[in-house]
Amino acid sequence: MTAYDDAVQRYFAAWNAAPEELEKAVAAAFTDDATYTDPLADVRGHEQLAAAISGARQQFPGFVFRPAGAVDGHHALVRFSWELVAPDGSAPVAGSDVVALTGDGRISSVSGFLDRVPAA
Repeated sequence: MTAYDDAVQRYFAAWNAAPEELEKAVAAAFTDDATYTDPLADVRGHEQLAAAISGARQQFPGFVFRPAGAVDGHHALVRFSWELVAPDGSAPVAGSDVVALTGDGRISSVSGFLDRVPAA
């Protein structure tokens, strides 16, 4: 497994963490002052990241984030796609993220894009 794959695996572990494990999973995946920006969120730091993740999990109970396709990276940048999978196996939400890594392999920033969202 490459450092890119490892970082993305920790990213998904944070997004899929149980509430009692979320703080630890966020700390393992993200630097203390990491930023996360997508069309619905613009947050910084572990506390705000955990709140954004908790909010998404509350909005989509029982759903799981999973990678969609291969991880691609160069230098300290990584891009990957993901899906938000419902208990019935459908994936009504999908996106693509570009993350920047630090020397220790943790994520310092996320730029997220929503590729598929449910109709309102």
